[in-house]
Amino acid sequence: MNVSMRNYQKELDKILDQLTKDESKKGQRLLMHSCCAPCSSYVLEYLRQYFRITVFYYNPNISMESEYRKRVEEQKRLIAAYNMQPEKGYLIEVIEGDYEPMAFYEIAKGLEQCPEGGERCFACYELRLKKTAMLASAKQFDCFSTTLTISPLKNAGKLNEIGEALAQEYNTPWLVSDFKKKNGYKRSIELSAEYDLYRQDYCGCIYSKQERERMKQEKKLNENA
Repeated sequence: MNVSMRNYQKELDKILDQLTKDESKKGQRLLMHSCCAPCSSYVLEYLRQYFRITVFYYNPNISMESEYRKRVEEQKRLIAAYNMQPEKGYLIEVIEGDYEPMAFYEIAKGLEQCPEGGERCFACYELRLKKTAMLASAKQFDCFSTTLTISPLKNAGKLNEIGEALAQEYNTPWLVSDFKKKNGYKRSIELSAEYDLYRQDYCGCIYSKQERERMKQEKKLNENA
């Protein structure tokens, strides 16, 4: 089936329904790659009743180390807050990956001028998900996934395509998703406000930041025209 025709949320609903019906399958270990606390907020709230989640924070695309540190600390703060509410689901663990910006610059060579959402982003998805798949396999997690599909700016079809290919390569199941569905993105905004989470309007890489700054400047010029 063409990835663009698939309804990943319905596929996830079926998986979660099976977990609900078979108590022996609840509490499986899920390694969840996370891009930031705001995007993970809804995903963790949603899935922690089904899975024992370990968040893997691995984002070499974040160009400035100060920005990276802000985001990773917010991720840890949110998880600590969620773990103060054990009645809402399993406790959540976190693994902070290495900060490797040069790994991102290496895969971005020749793709610097690609618009956000294009080939550079696809290469970045694969970079982060491959590291997640490797860790999930090494640590014998039951499955792995990413919070990235919650963003309206991210290509859920491509993310799932990459995840499923890596699942075959590393012999660890991929948990399909399109977390923006069922008002997931809206809920993440609500939770970000509730927990006063640090948010940014770009993914983290220098190219995304430059594109966002150009858009802001163009908007300002149009408003003053």
